Amino acid sequence: MGYLRNWLGRKKQNPLRQQEPSGSMPMPIRDDIQTNVDLLRGLFTHTPDLIIRRFRIKTSGALAALVYMDELTDRKAINDNVLHPLMHEAGEGSETDSIITVGDVRRAFDMLQIERAILQGRSVLLVDGVRTAEVFDTQGWPQRAIEDPQLEASIKGSHQGFVETATQNIAMIRRYIPDRELKIKEFIVGKRGATKVSVLYLADVANPETLQELEDRIARIDVDAVLNTGELEEFIEDNPYSPFPQFSTTERPDAVASHVLQGRLAVVIDRTPGVLIGPVSFITFFQSVDDYNSRWQSSSFLRIIRFFAFFVTILLPAIYIAVISFNFEVIPLQLLLSVGTSRVDVPFTPLVEALIMELTLEMLKEAGIRLPAPIGQTVGIVGAIVIGQATVQAGIVSNIMVIVVSLTALASFIVPNHDMSAALRLIRFPMMLIATFFGLVGVAIGLMVLLGHLIALESLGMPYFSPISPMMFADWKDALIRMPLWKMNKRPVSTNPMQQIRQSTNDRKGDDG
Repeated sequence: MGYLRNWLGRKKQNPLRQQEPSGSMPMPIRDDIQTNVDLLRGLFTHTPDLIIRRFRIKTSGALAALVYMDELTDRKAINDNVLHPLMHEAGEGSETDSIITVGDVRRAFDMLQIERAILQGRSVLLVDGVRTAEVFDTQGWPQRAIEDPQLEASIKGSHQGFVETATQNIAMIRRYIPDRELKIKEFIVGKRGATKVSVLYLADVANPETLQELEDRIARIDVDAVLNTGELEEFIEDNPYSPFPQFSTTERPDAVASHVLQGRLAVVIDRTPGVLIGPVSFITFFQSVDDYNSRWQSSSFLRIIRFFAFFVTILLPAIYIAVISFNFEVIPLQLLLSVGTSRVDVPFTPLVEALIMELTLEMLKEAGIRLPAPIGQTVGIVGAIVIGQATVQAGIVSNIMVIVVSLTALASFIVPNHDMSAALRLIRFPMMLIATFFGLVGVAIGLMVLLGHLIALESLGMPYFSPISPMMFADWKDALIRMPLWKMNKRPVSTNPMQQIRQSTNDRKGDDG
């Protein structure tokens, strides 16, 4: 009861704190500057980084206060473009706009608009006797430099990667698509985090129904905050129970530009370097930026290897278990003798043997990611060699199993998309279980279930397994293999674009040059 009385007492002392962030009633700006400053201090209690700079405007002599959040603003821009002109320069009339040299100047009409602007890194000017406030775009939070993407390395492509600032990411995309048809729709997601989400698309190419579907899904999100790309993807994907990613995540502006030109939508989330692409198909996750920078023959060969790696990742351990446990008659005699010799001292069943090695491999991979880079590489290489050799010498696993697990891990790393690679590594475990109980018949059943799931899956309402199902022969030029670029003169049918033919800006009807 004492705790409850103390809590109620604090609420009475500060009535402003009783209002919820999203459901607060608008509080109008008063004509008394001291009242406005007191209201702001009540909203931002225990906030030592809130700066309130009082001064007099030289033009009118009115008392003013500039309010901003330290370390979220550019101090040099505030001093040179806002404070110095207001305090030392004379403008025309009483308008502050005539002497302020900040590019973007907005107007706020209530205290909640001022609160949001301050938390977004803007500075707010309050003037005594004025019931509105001027909001200046002086954002300048800490940010890192543009670097090469870590997860999507390219040999011949660009070495620019997205950063954690949405405006810079959009600017990098615009450098690749300097087209007036590149449109941006902005949303604010989260009651407390207020994350800015931008949807980029080509207005004369992207399908309007797909765009509307994406907008509706983003508008329905009702959470405190969306902090990264993965969280937003879970809220807007078609089937949250599927292990397969239904949006492609990339940190490369050239990859985003390529997808947007094909009629897809790009979702840029502020404070995260990843950009979501949709709708996508299963084939999309096996395509790489380098596929279009190399000769089409070598690109097609590498893409075939990736699809082969897909089957190796999900099937090789399961086939090994099925053959050893049930269908050993399919093994040639010499190979059967070799396998039997390596397993003669192993006390575990093939399933337990495979689980030991697969889980060990996953733990080594996770340890290599979480540890610092020099230590992580050492743990990954030395740990795999030492543990693999020790387990074989101890008779816990066989030599054949070490080879199978190594080939499976290598194949999973060939898949260029990290989310798809993680999904495939997860799928191999149920495939191993069904192979233990039903042998090769179980493996075939598992493949049919997996195929049925891929056919039924959708991405923003579009078929996920296209162009295989439904069959779209026009898209096969860039599916299992990549045909020469001059043969791919149409956009993918699976994205249902408004313009099928790829064309330059000058070819558009009605273009004035």
